[in-house]
Amino acid sequence: AERVGYPVMVKAAAGGGGKGMRIVRGPGELSDVLKIAAHEAERAFADGTLYLERYLENPRHVEVQIVADRRGGIVHLGERDCTVQQNHQKLVEESPSPVVTPELRARMGADAVRLLSGVGYTGAGTVEFLVKDGAHFFMEVNARVQVEHPVTEMVTGIDIIRQQLLAAGGEPLEVDQ
Repeated sequence: AERVGYPVMVKAAAGGGGKGMRIVRGPGELSDVLKIAAHEAERAFADGTLYLERYLENPRHVEVQIVADRRGGIVHLGERDCTVQQNHQKLVEESPSPVVTPELRARMGADAVRLLSGVGYTGAGTVEFLVKDGAHFFMEVNARVQVEHPVTEMVTGIDIIRQQLLAAGGEPLEVDQ
């Protein structure tokens, strides 16, 4: 926490859905928050392992949808802004994001493609970022189709499930960047 700098976010390593997440604004809070978050993570996920990350005040939560085949074809399908949340659960998905410029979209898309290309990813997935003051910060990868993928399908006209099935069968994607 001292190296990252306060405030920090404590997160459950095995978690999701906001369980085991706590903000720590200073060193005097850290010990108590770690105990509470570990207990909550243990109850929710049978694993009390935690990690820390930099906490950004009031960022936008922006996801980049990707599809990738086994032949090296990988494309990003733009972004969904899911900043409107309650208890770390998404309530509204908006595409395109009202705060993402064409330049930022290109940078985020390129970073998402580079990340998943680098690990040989195949199928549909989502790379999540926090966006603040024109900069984007990697948050996580959802290596699956998310329930909100139809938002991207509606905006792009691309059937993400079809592309995922083609990729799983060893076929090339029907779309390119």
